Amino acid sequence: MDSNWSSNCLPPGFRFHPTDEELIIHYLKNQIMSRPCPVSIIPEVDIYKFDPWQLPDKAVFGENEWYFFTPRDRKYPNGIRPNRATLSGYWKATGTDKAIYSGAKYVGIKKALVFYKGRPPKGSKTDWIMHEYRLIESKHKPVKQHGSMRLDDWVLCRIYKKRQVARVEDKGEDSTSAQVQVSNEGGSEGSSVQDHQAIQFPRTQSLSYLLDLDYLGPIAHLLNDNTSNFDLQTSMGHNVGFEPNMGPYSSYPNIGLSCHQINGNPSYYK
Repeated sequence: MDSNWSSNCLPPGFRFHPTDEELIIHYLKNQIMSRPCPVSIIPEVDIYKFDPWQLPDKAVFGENEWYFFTPRDRKYPNGIRPNRATLSGYWKATGTDKAIYSGAKYVGIKKALVFYKGRPPKGSKTDWIMHEYRLIESKHKPVKQHGSMRLDDWVLCRIYKKRQVARVEDKGEDSTSAQVQVSNEGGSEGSSVQDHQAIQFPRTQSLSYLLDLDYLGPIAHLLNDNTSNFDLQTSMGHNVGFEPNMGPYSSYPNIGLSCHQINGNPSYYK
C-alpha cells in the first residue's frame, strides 16, 4: 500500500459499508493473492502489537469502525491456535463462527471476538469488538516454512467499539427523583392537596370500618353516647342510613352492611 495515500483520494460522499461476502471476495482474497483491491482503503497492520484504542490512529479511513489486513502468529510452535495477546490484554472469541457464502459456494469464515484487559482468566471485559474474516483453505494460500510461527499471512479484521446504552432502571430512577422534586417544590399547597385526597370519604367500605377511622372518632363517640340528644339526622344527613326515631347503630341488626347497601335500601331497618 502506498504510504502517501489518504482518504482525500476518495470521491465525495464515499461510504465504506461492504458486506461479508464482498470483504472476502474483493478484498481479502485479492490481498492474499497479491492483487489490487477495488480501493486501497484497508492498511496492513499487525493489530496484536497494539491495544484496540490505539488502532483508529493506524487506520486510513473510518469513523466508527476500522478495517485492517493483519497476520496471525501461532500461540505454540506446533499448534494451530492463534496468539491474540496484546500489550494490555487479549482478544477472546465469542459465539460460533459464521460461514460466508458467495452464491452457493463456501468462501470464508467470520469470527467475533471481544477484547479483555489483563491476562486470562482474570481479564475484564471491554466494549471493543472485532470481526475476523479469513479465507478457507485453498491452493492460493502460501506454503508455510517449517518451524515458522506464522499461522496466516493475512486475515481481515473489522474493529469497532460497542455503543453504551442507558439502562431502563436508570431512566426509572431519574423520573422518580423528578417527581419527588416537583412534589417538594409544591410547598404547602401540594401538602394541602395531598391531605385533601387522604381524607376523602370511602364510598364502598363497611360502616364498622368507617367508625374505626381517626377522623370519624367524634361520630363514633356520639353514636355510643345513649344520653346525647344530638340530632344525628341533622349532623350526618339523610343519606347515611339513619332513621330519626331509631336507636343508636349498636342496636341495628345489619351493622356490617356497607354505606352503599344501606343507602340503597333505607327501609331495611323498619
